Amino acid sequence: MSQSTQPPAQPPAQPQPQPVDGNPYAQQSADDAPPAPQPGAVAPTPAPGVPYGAVPAPAPVRNNVGLGLVAAFVAAVVAGGVYGAIIGLTKHEIGWAAVGVGFLVGLAAGRLGGRNPVLPVASAVLSLGSVYIGQLVGEGIIGAKETPLSFSELFFQHFDVLQEAWKADADPLTFVFFAIAAYVAFTGAKKAAL
Repeated sequence: MSQSTQPPAQPPAQPQPQPVDGNPYAQQSADDAPPAPQPGAVAPTPAPGVPYGAVPAPAPVRNNVGLGLVAAFVAAVVAGGVYGAIIGLTKHEIGWAAVGVGFLVGLAAGRLGGRNPVLPVASAVLSLGSVYIGQLVGEGIIGAKETPLSFSELFFQHFDVLQEAWKADADPLTFVFFAIAAYVAFTGAKKAAL
């Protein structure tokens, strides 16, 4: 004589409150409402401009001149090396590569350093140095292909020879690339900080 047991009757499902005008927080159920304050209890006061219970997001790092200068220097070294490699492989100065040098230096300084007015100027100066070193690296790569000396011997032991070769090869377009890189770095650092 086994008796079959019937499961207990489930209460009917409560309809979920529907959002009003696409706002899911417009209607809250009674379970989601904050508890009512007890009589005589002091309610905590939220920070100004912060709703009750919300945690403010951490402020982004801005105006960190040191970080911006370090980032711009690293970007200048890397971009100068790549620019020199491009010159060494193609045996030509390429204007878009100089624009890229300035852009990378300015972007690094502005993004990591913020809106400090020193950073655009420092970016322009660093991009000038980066383009110059890049052009010397390019001269060194070309010289290493044409002479029995290696690139490191030319660059570190005969740097004066590279500078003389650079002076002989410099034309007005060379200085246009300097100006382009400096301008792009200056404006890039300002725009990246926005």
